[in-house]
Amino acid sequence: MAKVHELLGAGPCVSFEFFPPRTDEAARALEKALAELEPLAPSFVSVTYGAGGSTRARTREIVLDILAATSMTPMAHLTCAGHRRAELVEILDGYREAGVENILALAGDPPSGTTSAPPPVDFRYALELVELVRERGPFSVGVAAHPEGHPRSTTRTDDRRHLAAKLAAADFGITQFFFRARDYFTMVEELDALGVERPVVPGVMPVTNVGQVERFAALSGAAFPPELAERLQAVADRPEDVRRIGVEVATELCAELLDGGAPGLHFYTLNRSTATREIYANLGLGPGRPPFDVIADRR
Repeated sequence: MAKVHELLGAGPCVSFEFFPPRTDEAARALEKALAELEPLAPSFVSVTYGAGGSTRARTREIVLDILAATSMTPMAHLTCAGHRRAELVEILDGYREAGVENILALAGDPPSGTTSAPPPVDFRYALELVELVRERGPFSVGVAAHPEGHPRSTTRTDDRRHLAAKLAAADFGITQFFFRARDYFTMVEELDALGVERPVVPGVMPVTNVGQVERFAALSGAAFPPELAERLQAVADRPEDVRRIGVEVATELCAELLDGGAPGLHFYTLNRSTATREIYANLGLGPGRPPFDVIADRR
């Protein structure tokens, strides 16, 4: 199985992100999305991890299913939150023995909606988890980046210093979603000034549900541009028009990112395939057109 940092070293990558379903209906939707997106030949796909490790078993199950039953390279998300060191060691050793070679190391959030005290943890920061991942095997390890700053950061300067330290210890980064290409390129410039050489892949989330994306943006610290919000609110009662505008805006963002030299694109699919497939078609991507060929044609 390929390692993500090796894939990025060979040329621009396109990847998809999925989350573990909580119902039978959601499980069927995920199965359908995987089947419809596999023919696009993504460089790799990632599977998220619920707050406090709440989807721990399902994440592992989906990652191993992708590894065994598809042609796609999986990357497992893993968080410090909700786990003691021994539990993290057990999870990592299990992945290594199963042949999973890619980990996205995250600090994570404690479970929400509970009045009980969060479970004790041994690590607070993603950097500590990166070091443990390195210790447990020859994984390719990535970390999260926030172009507009982590919502818990005190200052932009501190945010970039912490991110630079994470990237120095890891192999690559993947950003939270954002809506303005300049925010990504400004982050890259600021990291470059700190001596960061690791690739940071921009994350893109096509807007298909206005309320849902507004909630996600508030949680992640991403600014939702007023002009985009106005366009979407005007058609909020027409889902097809919302998706059409979302795909159009995401396509423009992706084209600007690729033209500006981004090392790839990471799509937050929300376990649906239609918007991602439409953006792929708009950009001229596909199994017969690797991203680096598309970029070469554009320049």
